Amino acid sequence: MKKSNPLTGMGKGYTLAEAMAEADRCLLCHDAPCSAGCPGGTDPGTFIRKLKFRNVTGAIRTIKRNNILGGACGALCPTAQLCERECSATGLVGGPIQIGKIQRALVEHAWAVGFRPLEKAERRREKIAVVGSGPAGLSCAAELAQTGFSVTVFEAKAKAGGVLRYGVPAYRFDPKFLDRELKDLVALGVVFKCSAPIRGPGAAEKLLKKGFAAVFLAPGLWEPIRLQDSAPSLPGLFTATEFLCALRDGKQAQIGKSIRGKRVAVIGGGSVAMDSAESAWRLGARDVYLVYRRSYTQMPAEEDERQDLLRSGIHFLLLNQPVGYRTGARGRLQAIQLVRTELGELDASGRRRPVEVKGSQWELPVDAVIEAIGAKAVPGGEGIAPSVKRTRDGLIPVDSKTGATSAKMIFAGGDIVRGPALIIEAVQDGKTAAHAIRRRLQK
Repeated sequence: MKKSNPLTGMGKGYTLAEAMAEADRCLLCHDAPCSAGCPGGTDPGTFIRKLKFRNVTGAIRTIKRNNILGGACGALCPTAQLCERECSATGLVGGPIQIGKIQRALVEHAWAVGFRPLEKAERRREKIAVVGSGPAGLSCAAELAQTGFSVTVFEAKAKAGGVLRYGVPAYRFDPKFLDRELKDLVALGVVFKCSAPIRGPGAAEKLLKKGFAAVFLAPGLWEPIRLQDSAPSLPGLFTATEFLCALRDGKQAQIGKSIRGKRVAVIGGGSVAMDSAESAWRLGARDVYLVYRRSYTQMPAEEDERQDLLRSGIHFLLLNQPVGYRTGARGRLQAIQLVRTELGELDASGRRRPVEVKGSQWELPVDAVIEAIGAKAVPGGEGIAPSVKRTRDGLIPVDSKTGATSAKMIFAGGDIVRGPALIIEAVQDGKTAAHAIRRRLQK
């Protein structure tokens, strides 16, 4: 990692020749454990087999028919923890097949040569509404459009993509890459209505009354969890949501004034915290402290993400629980207040619970703080679909086999159902609901 790297621009993936060479290492397992390891059913065992035998177009079709976001998932999925972990080549020279890199290379090759693996189906009369254009919404829309349904995606923000556009730094996932992925949905006939939030009492039910045969809810989780419920509005205090969204909205210069040359603390241990810490570092922060209340091995972020930050010089401040902030005479942030922790018994997450050490309070002088503690359902969001039952924390319970909610012909998927989860899991939620919608309308 070099500090001169810009905030935008995504690293290059495999060339087609490199992808073929990697596919040649495949052992052609009969039961393809790698395919079983993909939560979204992208079926790497099949597309790698086809590539190994030089059926390039067939390999591309397999990816895109199974996963409309095959390029995005190839670039962003934690493949080392999913399909690649199941690869039978693990332990051999060269290690597991680099499935994610092959997948991305094939999708990019299709774009480069103008190959369209998906075709419009004969149009049906039924219209489907999808609320939210994150991975779950896009997957559901693509699956339905491939079978002839007219799909309209309603997105509250100015551009489609959800967390892929507004929650992932551009140096990890280029917006232009996402725009190209979205063209595949437009080619299928999916209509996007951006800056078109679905609001008001019973808005989802009204879509059904307006002629939509089914509604798929995938609004995501955009309300940040705060260190303090009544968090003060302090200069230099950001949530990860507003920090990363600002960077994706072209406000680097504005945000950079609060970060460049400053001491920055990032609270959290997940992938969003890692992205926030690296983004602060790339903006020119003097020091970046990653503050986490548990130990290094208990961090939810992937090992390679953690290692990258360590190598870059970001400070890991572990076994410390943030409890508040101290401000100066002019109301500016001066320090984050901490208490040391130690690990106790296992909690519901299967990890040892952090326990505060009495009398261990201390302060870390900082100029800026980014809270990457998590996200939750937007308060009041249940009003758009009052007939849909919600949990106490605002999530939507569904039938796991169909994505059906408690309301007739209203389905849901993605983070609003699971809580914060993987992109590929949201992709599968969209597919599951689409299949159920199709079955019900074909009866």
